[in-house]
Amino acid sequence: MDMMIVASLVILAIVIVVAYKGLKNKQQHDSALRQRAVFNSSEQIAFTRLKEILPEANVLAHVSFDALLTTKYLHTRRKYQKLFADFVVLDKDCRVIAVVALDDSNLMKRSSEATYQDALLEMAGYRVIRYVGVPEYQQLREDFLMEFSEMHTTETLQDQFMGKLDLYQERISRIRAYG
Repeated sequence: MDMMIVASLVILAIVIVVAYKGLKNKQQHDSALRQRAVFNSSEQIAFTRLKEILPEANVLAHVSFDALLTTKYLHTRRKYQKLFADFVVLDKDCRVIAVVALDDSNLMKRSSEATYQDALLEMAGYRVIRYVGVPEYQQLREDFLMEFSEMHTTETLQDQFMGKLDLYQERISRIRAYG
């Protein structure tokens, strides 16, 4: 009987040691951190072209949908929490002009995911422009022609208004108050 108890304790100790070593090996170790490029080659070209076409606009890259969308319910937020927009184009007043998305020409399985992302942004009222590959200058000009002309029209209107304001201030300074 004593031999059975001792054998059971030995077997139990062996099982505990094996289980401990197995759990210890399963613990993940962190890998070394390295720098990474912010843009891949097509994103870098698209960013440069957007900045050249719209020099007055601010172009933000890799913007979280959480920064663009809000909702009352957490279960709705979970649907878009891990999604990112490639580029967001802002006007001078930091209002969103458009959300620009780039697709790889050789990845066809992402089309349903892209459609879902576009639908989310459009439901919130954003203008979504999706390009396959790197957009050409002409295509960017056509897509942003209205915004480009609005920026310049707003700028000229502001200049005209400021000119009238200067004239108004000159007239006021000439008038003397008697009293």
